[in-house]
This record gives sequence, C-alpha cells and structure tokens, in this order.
Amino acid sequence: MGKLSEMDDDDDDDDVGDHDEDHPGMEVVLHEDKKYYPTAEEVYGPEVETIVQEEDTQPLTEPIIKPVKTKKFTLMEQTLPVTVYEMDFLADLMDNSELIRNVTLCGHLHHGKTCFVDCLIEQTHPEIRKRYDQDLCYTDILFTEQERGVGIKSTPVTVALPDTKGKSYLFNIMDTPGHVNFSDEVTAGLRISDGVVLFIDAAEGVMLNTERLIKHAVQERLAVTVCINKIDRLILELKLPPTDAYYKLRHIVDEVNGLISMYSTDENLILSPLLGNVCFSSSQYSICFTLGSFAKIYADTFGDINYQEFAKRLWGDIYFNPKTRKFTKKAPTSSSQRSFVEFILEPLYKILAQVVGDVDTSLLRTLDELGIHLTKEELKLNIHPLLRLVCKKFFGEFTGFVDMCVQHIPSPKVGAKPKIEHTYTGGVDSDLGEAMSDCDPDGPLMCHTTKMYSTDDGVQFHAFGRVLSGTIHAGQPVKVLGENYTLEDEEDSQICTVGRLWISVARYHIEVNRVPAGNWVLIEGVDQPIVKTATITEPRGNEEAQIFRPLKFNTTSVIKIAVEPVNPSELPKMLDGLRKVNKSYPSLTTKVEESGEHVILGTGELYLDCVMHDLRKMYSEIDIKVADPVVTFCETVVETSSLKCFAETPNKKNKITMIAEPLEKGLAEDIENEVVQITWNRRKKLGEFFQTKYDWDLLAARSIWAFGPDATGPNILVDDTLPSEVDKALLGSVKDSIVQGFQWGTREGPLCDELIRNVKFKILDAVVAQEPLHRGGGQIIPTARRVVYSAFLMATPRLMEPYYFVEVQAPADCVSAVYTVLARRRGHVTQDAPIPGSPLYTIKAFIPAIDSFGFETDLRTHTQGQAFSLSVFHHWQIVPGDPLDKSIVIRPLEPQPAPHLAREFMIKTRRRKGLSEDVSISKFFDDPMLLELAKQDVVLNYPM
Repeated sequence: MGKLSEMDDDDDDDDVGDHDEDHPGMEVVLHEDKKYYPTAEEVYGPEVETIVQEEDTQPLTEPIIKPVKTKKFTLMEQTLPVTVYEMDFLADLMDNSELIRNVTLCGHLHHGKTCFVDCLIEQTHPEIRKRYDQDLCYTDILFTEQERGVGIKSTPVTVALPDTKGKSYLFNIMDTPGHVNFSDEVTAGLRISDGVVLFIDAAEGVMLNTERLIKHAVQERLAVTVCINKIDRLILELKLPPTDAYYKLRHIVDEVNGLISMYSTDENLILSPLLGNVCFSSSQYSICFTLGSFAKIYADTFGDINYQEFAKRLWGDIYFNPKTRKFTKKAPTSSSQRSFVEFILEPLYKILAQVVGDVDTSLLRTLDELGIHLTKEELKLNIHPLLRLVCKKFFGEFTGFVDMCVQHIPSPKVGAKPKIEHTYTGGVDSDLGEAMSDCDPDGPLMCHTTKMYSTDDGVQFHAFGRVLSGTIHAGQPVKVLGENYTLEDEEDSQICTVGRLWISVARYHIEVNRVPAGNWVLIEGVDQPIVKTATITEPRGNEEAQIFRPLKFNTTSVIKIAVEPVNPSELPKMLDGLRKVNKSYPSLTTKVEESGEHVILGTGELYLDCVMHDLRKMYSEIDIKVADPVVTFCETVVETSSLKCFAETPNKKNKITMIAEPLEKGLAEDIENEVVQITWNRRKKLGEFFQTKYDWDLLAARSIWAFGPDATGPNILVDDTLPSEVDKALLGSVKDSIVQGFQWGTREGPLCDELIRNVKFKILDAVVAQEPLHRGGGQIIPTARRVVYSAFLMATPRLMEPYYFVEVQAPADCVSAVYTVLARRRGHVTQDAPIPGSPLYTIKAFIPAIDSFGFETDLRTHTQGQAFSLSVFHHWQIVPGDPLDKSIVIRPLEPQPAPHLAREFMIKTRRRKGLSEDVSISKFFDDPMLLELAKQDVVLNYPM
C-alpha cells in the first residue's frame, strides 16, 4: 500500500511539472511579484542609466513638448512701407550734411509730441492711415507704451520733408517722453541733436517739465524753438474769443522768453513768431503753420503778395486799415482787431465753426471758396475726421515746421563746433577735433552712441548714436571706448566688428551699408562692451581719440528698491537681466550693497515700475521679489567740530589733524552743476570764484585740494596748515593719499554708509614721516578716512533726505483735498494759482521722497480722479532730530514723531545694510584721541 502511495505522489509531481510547461500562467502568483511590463534594462539594454519618478511633477497645463515661444515686445512693420520719396533719395540726402537737421522734440507730458510725429509720418507715408485707426502713436513702439498711453523711450524717426519753397531736407527727429521720470531719455536725445523743438499745450501753457526742459536745453547749448500745439483747444474746449486766444498765446511766448533769459547768458536768444522760431499747430487736426507759411497761403490764394513782408506784420500790436490798405501801430477804429487775430485766428475759427456747426447748409460753399473739394463719402464723415480732412487740405503739408527748423536749428556742419566743445573731453584744436568740427565724412571715424535699443525679443541690443566725423561702414572693425576710458588708462576699450547699419524710422529700419558724418545711425554688433554711452572710433591709427563725456542728467535717482529672485538658483538669470535693464535705461543705477542685496536706483515710481516690468518679462523671465521702496540719504554736519580731531597711522610715524564744518549755502549745488570746477587754475579762476561769490580768503581758496567723493562731489578738502608749522613738501608728497582717504570717507559716511554732503574738511596739522617707506598709501589712506569720520562725528552730524517738487493740476473744488493729502505726508504747499484762461488750479508743493510712495494714487482717491500730479527731485533737506540721540526708543510698527525721524531712518538703514545697530565711535578714534576727549571732558552720548 505504501508503495502505491509513493507512486501516486511521484505522478502528482510529474503532473504539476508538465502542467507548468504546457499551460503557463495558471499558477498562483502573489500580487507583488506580478510583472506587467518589461524592465527598463530589458527595454534599453544593460549599461543604460534610467531614472524612475514615482509621480508626475509636470502639471497638466504644461505641454510635454512646448511650442517655440517667440518673444515680441515691440510693434514693428513687417515690410518697408510706401513713402512719398524713394529710399535712394533719402540715402543721397545723408551725404550732404548741410541739408540735414538733427532735432529733439521735447515738452511736458501729453503736450502732443508723438501725435505731431504721426502727422509727419502720415505726410510722408501715404498708406499708413488706412492701416491704423485714429490714434496712430507711431513712435510708441513698445506694447507697454501703448497700454500705459505714455512714452517711455526716446524713439528716432528719419524722414525727408519739404520746406515752403519745396526744397527737401533730411530730418532726424527724436520723439522723447514727456513724463519727468523719463527725462534721462530726453538727455540722451539732446546729446546727439543740434536743436530742440519745445512743445507747449496752448490750453495748459508752461508746465513743470516745460520749464525744466528749457533749462536743460540751454545748459546743453542747443538752439531752442517752440511749437505751441493743440490750439484747437482754445477754440473748441475753452471757447475763448479770438482776442483772448491771442493774449493766451502771447502769454505763453512771454513766459518762455522769461525762462530763457533766466537760464541763458546769451542775450540774443529770443523766441517770437516774427523771428520764425515759434510755430502753431494742432496735431489732432493736422494743422501746422508759422506766420510765414500762413502768409504763403494768402499769397497762393490772392497772388501778388510779398508773403515774407506780410508775415512780419502778423504779430504784435499791428492793425490793418482797410481804407488805406496799410498796416498801422494804432487801431483805426475801436472795433479793429490786431492783424494776427484778423488774418489768422478769425479764418481758423471760421473754418472750425463751419465744420462743427453747419455741415449740411453752408459748408460746401465755404469750402469751394477756399478751393477745397470733398467727395460725398468724405462729407458723411464724423466731425473729428472731417475737421481733420478739411484742415489738412487747407493747411497742406507741415512746411512751416520745416522752415522753422531749417532757419533756426543749425545743420550738423554748422552745429558741430559748439557740440564738440561742449561734449568732447579732448581738445578741439587737434586734427581730430578739426575733422569733427568740419563734420568731415573723409576724416577719422568718430561716432558717439547715447542710447541702446533692445531687439524685438530682448536678447541683444543695438547702439544708437551720431557719426561726428568719418564714415561708418557695415562689417568694419571698430574700437569701442567706454565711459572710463582715458589716454592713460585704456582698459575700458574693446575692438568689435560692426554688424549691419540701419536708419531708424520708429517701426521700421532702413538698412544701409555706410553712414557719413552728421547722421544718426543704429549699429548692430557693438553692444557687448557698451553700458550707457560710448565713443566708436578707428581700430588703429586714431590713437589720440578721447571720449565724449558721459551724459549729465537733470534729475537725480534717489528711489531705491532691492530685488532678489524668488528661486535663489535663478540669481544668474536675474543678474543678466539687471545688466540688460542697465543698458536700456540711461540714468538707472544698479549696485550690490555690502549685505549682498541687489539695489536698483531710479527717478520715480513709474520709472521703476517700467524697469521691473522689463526685468521680469523681457530680460530675465523669472519671478522676482521686490522690497518696499526706500530712498537714498545723505549725511551732513550743522556745526564746526567741537575739537581738533587727529589720527595716527598704524606705524605711529604720521599724524593728521582735521576739523569739519558746513559749507556755505548754495556751494554744494554749484559744484554739482559744474558752475565751479576743480580743474580750474588755482591761483586765478578758482581763487577768484570762491573769493567773490562766497567770500573765502584768497589763501584758503588757493589751498583747496579736492572736491569729494568725485570731481563734482559736494564736499571740499582744504589744506589749512601753516608753512611755519608743517613741512609743505612732505605734506605734498602724501597729498594724493590724503585726498583718496577723504574721497573714500565722503563716499561712505559713518552714520549709515551714505554719501556725505555739504561739508568742508580742513587739515589743520600734519606730522609726516621723512622716509617714503613709512608714508605709503597703505598707512595714510585709511588714517585720512578715519580722521574724516572723527571730525565729522564731532561736528553735530545730521541726516539729509531728498525732497520732491510736486505740481498738481486740479479743479478749484479739489484744492482743499490736495492740501489734506500733502499735509498727511509731511508735505507743504508753496503756491496755488489758477491757470489763466482755464478752470483748473496749479498747486506747487514740496514732499519728502520717502513719503511720496503711493502719493499719486492717494491724491486720485481723494479727488475722485480729478487731480493730476507730477513730482521730481528738487533738493536735499535735513531730517528733523539727532540721529545719534540714544535716549530715543524706536518702537516697532508705530509712526514716530518728527524729532525721532532721523534716528529711525539711520537705525533702519543700518539694519538693512547689515551694519551694527549703532555708530560705534571707538572704531574711528585712536586711544590718544580718546584720552584727549576725556581730558577736555567732552560728554559723548555715543556708544564706545
């Protein structure tokens, strides 16, 4: 029996075995051992590294393979548009520098610069109007500009325009932003222009930026002409009678002349329609005339009129006597109108009134008399387009504007010499200087670039500038000199190869193979070494070439924001983006603080908003965190040092003694505006300036060693030592080191590492080692800096903060609300007055920059959006309170009373920069000095 059972068992085993081979998959396999898919090794073979991810990290919204995303930030034409002239004709005009005019159009915000350029574009590009609707804004090429409705960048346009006689000129026009935050763009445009056309809104008159631009243009020694724009507003909006409109226009011209005489030393610079340097326009209705071009319309209609003579009698208190058909100075009858009113304003009023009023009844008859013929379709147009069409046919092309620019703005050939004298750092007398003064296309190449325009996708930049001598060719090698280049230190220069060259016309570029002297040019391939401005010259042979001085802006960047990427690993991307925005905005400054934070300095909120938009969207495409905005401070003193401060060098062989005291009022501004320069002759010019204007004694004025922290810094170092006590020769041998220490000290003050301002440091005594080995820079420089600090701290130090000048326009019933908003932000009103001939008031005020964040929004909220404000840096003012008063306790999250502000600002700035909480004085005082203090029993409330 047992045997059988064994047999059975064996059979069973065999059965199971057979079963395995014949019917696979029937066995029981545990869940975890199941194998649904082949392993990675089986699929890819051995020795292939594979990675398995447990869960999908890519969101469903993201495609696995992304489509190629083209970045596009500007509106550009796809093909060259049709123009009324051949492109070859434009290129031929470039060779004749006498037929070129380089002009910047500038003016206050929304005074019609861009719209005026649109009229010129429309005049030269017949197809343009069909493709775009009413508001063309051809020079607002950035999408952000179109969305905000405000210009952000200067945009160049090059067109050929005919004057009244039909002669063509090549116009290089720079359309600049009108917002005060972007006045750095205007500066970049002015540098390469020979003259400006200042736009003034006829209804608003001279505004905040108008005044600043007049001053700026006069300082840049440019020819100034004026275009009074939007004259239709006097008629259709303010509904002024013609005589009042004349008074309003005359008031604007007088006001501008008043400003020019205030800022200019040139007595002959007067603006008047009679001289031909004032033109009148309304860009919206395509109107533009000067007295001459309007007189020409009369001459063309009635024949046999000497229009130039007629034009001379169309402004001022001159009347036409219809009986004698002569012009007289006295009014023939009591109802007589001035000639400007009778011959220019009244016809203009009549045309506008006819079109706005009786379209169906008498308009056709009137137009027939004027020789204007409209089709039936055109007569059915709405009022605005119809008015535009009628005016366009009546006034024709903008020849008056061309006449004005041709007569009153010098050509590049004539304007070259003053331009070179003002902007070139080298001498004008050299061969190179003469080639530039003659605007010689065959001379050595000199090209000055002032702007950088990024390509459509924001990857590269093209440099934009003006060729001052020689001819630049596409593909040629050039030497690019940066802003730090000097003949002694040639580090900041690089040889590049020029790519393509273009003539820029806002939304399209005309490619050319060479550009001769006198023209503007857009250059590819040289952007890598350029940061702000550059000088482009021959790679070899032109060794004595020096640079054009960097741009001098009429505003100061005082608002700071700190930025960091949300994802720290993206820091390199952000740095690259910062480098690019730095190229894109002329006055932007980026720097890294000691604490490692990246700081961006700009002129205002709108400015920094645009910078951040570009940084996030165009140049780095990453998430960036921004700290709350703060402002830069300055440090100053209000008394003379309470005792002589001295410091010894580490080797105990030298000792310097100094005191600090405040500078005379107005002197710091004079140094900054280069009214006085350190390079002047000490004995004559410099000594005289300080003696006459600030009654220094001649000896002190002659012994000025330096301004600091740089050549135009608002502090002075004076050598006040006596030859009987100090060996002047030895002192002279360490002069450079002491000056360097002084400049280092004034660049980073002791209170919170900000610039020192408005302080005079006097060296009273100096003990200097005999052996040169013991008086090296390493010994003297830090000691000089330390003594600057101790003298500064002994002279009642104070903080200074930047103040903004604010101009608010508001209707009369909102004025009190404006006062309230300003008072809440430590602001104070200096003036409020009605704007003549309009229902609005202008309120002028000062407000601390640190309290100006969100001011505009606040103002709009309180006035239901009726008030409009612009603010711009004006001056530095001392913050109330003592920054070193230890008794003040700063409680977190509580607004501080005024006397505590200085302390609060200082402590918070120090915290932000990663410095110790308080200024420790023992850091800047030597032991002997501290003993001296103890001897004199000086009570210090500083921590030791």
